[in-house]
Amino acid sequence: MNKIGLILEGGGMRGIYTAGVLDFFIEKNIGVDMVVGVSAGSCHASSYLSKQYKRAYHATVDYVNDKNYLSFRNLIKTGSIFGMDFMFNKIPNELNVYDYDAFNKSTTKFIAVATNCETGKPEYFTLSDLRKDIIYLQASCSIPMFANIVEVDNYKLVDGGVSDSIPIEYAINQGYRKNIVVLTRDYTYKKNKQKFTSIVKRRYKAYPNLVSAIENRHINYNKSLDLVDELSKKGDVLVIRPKKPVKVSQVEKDVNKLTALYEEGYNDAKELYDEILNFIV
Repeated sequence: MNKIGLILEGGGMRGIYTAGVLDFFIEKNIGVDMVVGVSAGSCHASSYLSKQYKRAYHATVDYVNDKNYLSFRNLIKTGSIFGMDFMFNKIPNELNVYDYDAFNKSTTKFIAVATNCETGKPEYFTLSDLRKDIIYLQASCSIPMFANIVEVDNYKLVDGGVSDSIPIEYAINQGYRKNIVVLTRDYTYKKNKQKFTSIVKRRYKAYPNLVSAIENRHINYNKSLDLVDELSKKGDVLVIRPKKPVKVSQVEKDVNKLTALYEEGYNDAKELYDEILNFIV
């Protein structure tokens, strides 16, 4: 019997598309053997694994216009445009309480991807107790230039999307030959070269390997996309992604746009329900 992987790319607020897909999975009790989440994908994966229907949606739209959640005031005051303590402490522990016990009972392996600043390479962290391991979700979401480096366990980490935006090769190397891949861009999307690299070089001059990873991100991203499409044609990957170009930005605050994208993700998964069932058997 094939082990099934679920790979979730990031995209900041575009990740609410993934939240819609995963809520359909929760509703239909669609399970997998391993989830690999990158950036926003890892955050939404956590609500999927605790089986908290619509939690990811509300944890986004209910607070998106709160300055403590997302604001340039945060960036100036703390070095991060997203309020990291608000997102990874106050929301899960007080405002939209996370079911840590349900997560701990899950038998699905959960991997969060972050980028090692010193090597410029991806690190794949297995999260088994989210009370202790939530710091790795924060690291996975720490966008260079818009968030601080996260230091934990002798690692210096930033957003996993820098080094492995779509970790399909990782999943295959772990023995997962059949993978569902949820993307937050449509079929026509290709990533362009990073702009403002001179600013990146100044900011991260102590981390030349990180700078190289940022400069080459578009090359690696597009290679991963090509591999996903190739494996999709062979029937080894099932891709769920928006049908048309996404007009939601990485730091989108328009609740109507976010809700529409969430519903698009839900409906796209619903349309593919029979294919998903056939794929995972």
